[in-house]
Amino acid sequence: MPRQKRPSVEPFHAMDILAEATRLRGEGRDVVSLAVGQPAHPAPKPALEAARKALEGGRIGYTDALGTSGLRAAIARHYQSRYGVSVDPRRVAVTNGSSAGFNLTFLQFFTPGETVAISRPGYPAYRNILAALGLKVAEIPVGADTHYVLTPEAIEAWERENETEVAGVMVASPANPTGTVTSKADLKALSDWCEAREAVFISDEIYHGLTFSGEETTALEVSDRAIVINSFSKYFCMTGWRIGWMVLPDDLIRPVECLAQSLYISAPELSQIAAEAAFEGIDEMEEVKAGYAKNRELLGRRLPELGLPLAAPMDGAFYALCDVSRFTNDSMSFAKQMLREIHVAATPGRDFDPVEGRRLIRFSYAGSYAEMETALERMGDWLGGKG
Repeated sequence: MPRQKRPSVEPFHAMDILAEATRLRGEGRDVVSLAVGQPAHPAPKPALEAARKALEGGRIGYTDALGTSGLRAAIARHYQSRYGVSVDPRRVAVTNGSSAGFNLTFLQFFTPGETVAISRPGYPAYRNILAALGLKVAEIPVGADTHYVLTPEAIEAWERENETEVAGVMVASPANPTGTVTSKADLKALSDWCEAREAVFISDEIYHGLTFSGEETTALEVSDRAIVINSFSKYFCMTGWRIGWMVLPDDLIRPVECLAQSLYISAPELSQIAAEAAFEGIDEMEEVKAGYAKNRELLGRRLPELGLPLAAPMDGAFYALCDVSRFTNDSMSFAKQMLREIHVAATPGRDFDPVEGRRLIRFSYAGSYAEMETALERMGDWLGGKG
């Protein structure tokens, strides 16, 4: 008799929508995808050139588990130049995208059965990875009353209600899907609360560089004990290169290195070479960001006019989270119907919020301005027939 397997985690519905959009494209359909956080622009030119030269050299192999010395030093310089924060390159761990950073963090700092607090709405992979590792998740609602960010008071209220203490707190700023930027004061309040409680404080900063409103603060400005996770995927448009990094406290470098050695050996050397050179392409990436800003203005103005009011401020990242309750109480069916009938892909809110997600849908504005215009035109005609 086959052994009973562990239950599967919840599907990542954005990827399911992307798969269906890809299938329709394969049939020759003109699909406009606003479903996933996939920048339309390629990696910066210096990164592409460095990768080309490395491939011509012919030898790409393993590196140290924590990454090449050149890339770790470049990341450390980035913190000094962008934030004025001094980081020893030894504290930098290069990872296979931010996803590997999440895995390493959750495995290293928590034991099965412990509870980690995240915001709701929030990035679904947090919830799914934690669940897959046998950890419990405290999904704490955020809204206008908490400025759309986690607060110590909200966490304590959850603890009292559930008679459970959290072992760690994970925040994202700018956040997916809300776009919320957590202020320096709010980051410090959470960090201080975690330190007083001996809880782990984790800051997901993969959308740094893509802040349009509010102050962009790295957790390293408020704490030496914070675990910071970042990636080249979003700002540097390098999603497919699968390259990210962590910044760790001194005493935790070696434990994470030992875990990374067995789980991943190392991040791909080719991607590390390209990532080191990517820092030379900041001007190019700022031009890309300016394009996002135009898309943001367009969606921020037109979506409410179409009857899709914003459910959170579009402070950063490249997402508009909207309330679709005027048209449906099932955003999953709504997203599937919209893709099927007008070939516009968006992500249903069930990914981000198991409680209120039925009334939410997320649009990514990481594509071109022309794609935004086309999607809005199709949606305007389509929604007009539903009003």
